[in-house]
Amino acid sequence: MPLVIALTGGIGSGKSTAAAILGELGAAIIDTDAIAHRLTAPGQPGARAIGEQFGAGYLRGDGALDRDRMRQLVFSDPAAKKKLEAILHPMIRAEVNAAVRAAHAPYIVIVVPLLIETGAYRDLAQRILVIDCSEQQQMARVIQRNGFTPEAAQAIMASQVSRAERLGHAHDVVRNETGLTALRADVVALHGRYLELAKQGSSPG
Repeated sequence: MPLVIALTGGIGSGKSTAAAILGELGAAIIDTDAIAHRLTAPGQPGARAIGEQFGAGYLRGDGALDRDRMRQLVFSDPAAKKKLEAILHPMIRAEVNAAVRAAHAPYIVIVVPLLIETGAYRDLAQRILVIDCSEQQQMARVIQRNGFTPEAAQAIMASQVSRAERLGHAHDVVRNETGLTALRADVVALHGRYLELAKQGSSPG
């Protein structure tokens, strides 16, 4: 079994950017959000199952998941959230398992935004990497990137575990406070450590 890293962080922390840098350096990147998007694209199994369970009103005209409408529902209805997770999580896990088996790289990074909240994929990973930034940075990035209102951004952040709790689970932390150049330098350094751990076939703390 190759070295597997679970990468997580709060919304707006820079998870995708850090993962992209690791991918450029040669890691195999498995992004659970990207898998979820594929599964809920027009005509795909996740979208079809959601339409059957929730009704066609939660699909767009092209048959893809209406992400905005579903987001509003699951934020207000815990039972709906559990139903959605019961549909998608097994499908996503099956694709992750297949991707891990097929990977040919020094090590594998599974990007899991809600790693701490759900506990998913902890059984596959030897280490947890947290991409971290201040809550003020998170807010600013989410508002700029997603066009959310401050209230919407705050609601998403409140639904995730606290920064302190997330950091408490981390084996490795990359702080993303000062821009892409600093982030890249820190990720490159961490990549070197992961290569060494992969060679050793172990993951000491």
